[in-house]
Amino acid sequence: MIQLRNVTLRRGAKVLLDGVSVTINPGEKVGLVGRNGAGKSTLFALLNGSLHEDAGEFSVPAQWQLAQVAQHMPETDEPATAFVLGGDTRLVALQEELARAETAGDGIAIAHAHSDLADAGAHDAVPRAQALILGLGFRPDELDRPVDSFSGGWRMRLQLARALMCPSDLLLLDEPTNHLDLDALVWLEGWLQRYAGTLVVISHDREFLDAVTGVTLHIDSQQLTRYGSNYSGFELLRAQQLEQQQAAYAKQQDKIAHLQKFIDRFKAKATKAKQAQSRVKALERMEKIAPVLASAEFTFEFREPQNLPNPMLAIQDGSFGYGEKIILRNVNRSVLAGQRIGILGANGQGKSTLVKTIARTMPPLAGRVTEGKGLAIGYFAQQELDVLRPQDTPLEHMIRLAREQAAATGQSDREQDLRNFLGQFLFTGDMVQQAVGSMSGGEKARLVLAMIVWQRPNLLLLDEPTNHLDLATREALAMALNEFEGTVMLVSHDRALLRSVCDEFWLVGRGAVSPFDGDLDDYQRYLLEEARRIREQVATASAAANAAPAGTEPRLNPQEQRKLQAQQRQQLATRLKPLKKERDQAEQRIAALEAEKAQLEGRMATVLAPAEIADAGRRLKAVAEELESLEERWLELSGEIEAAETASG
Repeated sequence: MIQLRNVTLRRGAKVLLDGVSVTINPGEKVGLVGRNGAGKSTLFALLNGSLHEDAGEFSVPAQWQLAQVAQHMPETDEPATAFVLGGDTRLVALQEELARAETAGDGIAIAHAHSDLADAGAHDAVPRAQALILGLGFRPDELDRPVDSFSGGWRMRLQLARALMCPSDLLLLDEPTNHLDLDALVWLEGWLQRYAGTLVVISHDREFLDAVTGVTLHIDSQQLTRYGSNYSGFELLRAQQLEQQQAAYAKQQDKIAHLQKFIDRFKAKATKAKQAQSRVKALERMEKIAPVLASAEFTFEFREPQNLPNPMLAIQDGSFGYGEKIILRNVNRSVLAGQRIGILGANGQGKSTLVKTIARTMPPLAGRVTEGKGLAIGYFAQQELDVLRPQDTPLEHMIRLAREQAAATGQSDREQDLRNFLGQFLFTGDMVQQAVGSMSGGEKARLVLAMIVWQRPNLLLLDEPTNHLDLATREALAMALNEFEGTVMLVSHDRALLRSVCDEFWLVGRGAVSPFDGDLDDYQRYLLEEARRIREQVATASAAANAAPAGTEPRLNPQEQRKLQAQQRQQLATRLKPLKKERDQAEQRIAALEAEKAQLEGRMATVLAPAEIADAGRRLKAVAEELESLEERWLELSGEIEAAETASG
């Protein structure tokens, strides 16, 4: 188990955890929550060994293997599958051992290495790695693409797959849902629910925490409190505790006032001096209950739109995509005033393409997008830096916006008004002069929200706005969107936000945009059905290939062919697994028997007593017979494996 006993952690001079004690039991799945800056990442650094406690005792079982997502962006031209395979550190080490043994020509070491590789799952490592990659939203044709050819968000998904590939006793995940679409998020939830080790995860997605964790650790006011429940249970228990604490505080204040009144009345009277002094001592001994401090939650609101065109916009026979590549065809949809539309769809189906086209950042490839008179769009891009300038400060961003507005309306704003406005979004003091490129993801997201609010839009286009936002800011966003009088179009993997804001959904998939008749639970069932449909499609293609007359080629497109080949490789690996394991065990036994045979022959070449010679001779005969039998079996197994691999192409 993991134990912290009176642990104190500092970052520089700042104390983040002060004398905390907690236990995490093997196999528990723990959500680590708290405000940004409370110390969650610092506690992670303690757990992964990159930081040591400043006081107290911290222990984690020495034999536990740790897995976590590397924070640096991978820079390599290695194929995606090979990169993820590299996450299985035990397998990599054993492969290196085998290579050294083969170079040295050490038969026994080679046999041991093969046996260890079989135990480590080398036979199905590639299918396991590819299942992780596909589960996180990659296409089958991307399995062998170089890592460097993917964008930053996709490379971070590969880092996540690499961490999941590592056999581990302790898995640390810091915001794993960032960069994931809803379909990949649902897959990750299922994988983590089956994970057998101890999991500690930092996340601001309440539904993800509810689905995955059963224990919550809350960091607040330099303390770490354990709750034996998921996030929703923690919220309820926390609220009850605060209510009880406030009641106890009020009751204690009444008692203190009563004691103080007695002291004030009688401390000068000789007859009551002793009683008054005892009351003073009682007051000093009393362990004061802290009041529940109402922390300043971040809140904001969208300004009332100047007008509400209806319809906001209409798309007629639209085709959307990049360059000459069409992703969505024959799109015919209208967006009306006041609608709250959630945009659903599997990864790569065109959700961001649809939003970017409506946001005017890319033109339609065909058809027409007709905007209502006075349409004012507020666009939150999935990558905040698409609309931010890294070298500029928040104040410079706002000054530029104000100048554009002044050019359009003739009304200008003072710099102090802009500073005051930024202060509402927690940009105070010197922060307004800090370069955006040096800010955290949450700060950048708040700045984008501030800029959108300033523009006073009537149509909000939000593409994954909650990446990097903490729970309090997500709730503030949900409240602001619910009070917004204009129209909202939202792409998000945050199901709590989608549930609280959207009252209808569009489904983007198979090259089309259509209304989705159902809620998010229906959509998750749809995702499962889609996965089943794809599996059946592969199975049908496989059956067709097997039934095809000799000399004919099955009519499969390249993507289906690659899927079929991957499935066939996995089936072959599964079928050959027991044969290879038996062959490896035979190799290991043969090496051991050959060593024993050489030892016996050397022993018999020396002067021995008659009884010892007889014993050694009997044993030598038994060894030779077993060797002959094993070598014949090894040849049979090798022939079967080679024939199966040759037949599979």
